[in-house]
Amino acid sequence: MRLSPLFFLLALPLAARAQAPPAAEVRRYGIEVAGLRVGTMTATRQAPAGSSDVTYSLVSDVRVNFLFYHLRIYYQVINHFRNGQLLLSTVAAHTNQGDFASRAEWLGDHYAIVADQYKYHYRGTETQPIRYAVTNMFFGEPPAGQARAFAEYFGDFFTLSQGENGAWQAVRDGREDEYQYANGQLITLIKKNPLKNFIIRLEQ
Repeated sequence: MRLSPLFFLLALPLAARAQAPPAAEVRRYGIEVAGLRVGTMTATRQAPAGSSDVTYSLVSDVRVNFLFYHLRIYYQVINHFRNGQLLLSTVAAHTNQGDFASRAEWLGDHYAIVADQYKYHYRGTETQPIRYAVTNMFFGEPPAGQARAFAEYFGDFFTLSQGENGAWQAVRDGREDEYQYANGQLITLIKKNPLKNFIIRLEQ
């Protein structure tokens, strides 16, 4: 089954353009398709001094205009961790194809997970605390042996495997993303697509 470019764009872990408060860590990226710049990405990490809370936000504003094909996406992920455990993850996508959302919330002994995205719907639970998500991958290379990352869009997990020279593969249900690190910093993310790969590059 061939999935449309909208599916792959919505599945991007895209990041926040909102102005970050002082002391926030920020990573800015450009998004390319077929060598053309189609959007920007910013990842933000906030960890107030003296607090066990950490918040990651990932938001992007993407515009694709290829001949008669036009796509507009505003996408936001917010993950709230406390003492290293994910308590709440929300995803909101506003597009010219409609509005979509995902949510995973810790309820004391399990997560309630609901994902209603473009051509993708999922309901489920997870009883094990989630301590690593896709958002974390923007702020350092995964620890050696890290086997999976929570995929906020899907409400499910990517399986992680470490390659050579700072490369990591994230695989789920036949799709594959490649994260490339240098000196512990995410430099390039390749979202592999049968039609066209999406290349996300760190901007200096």
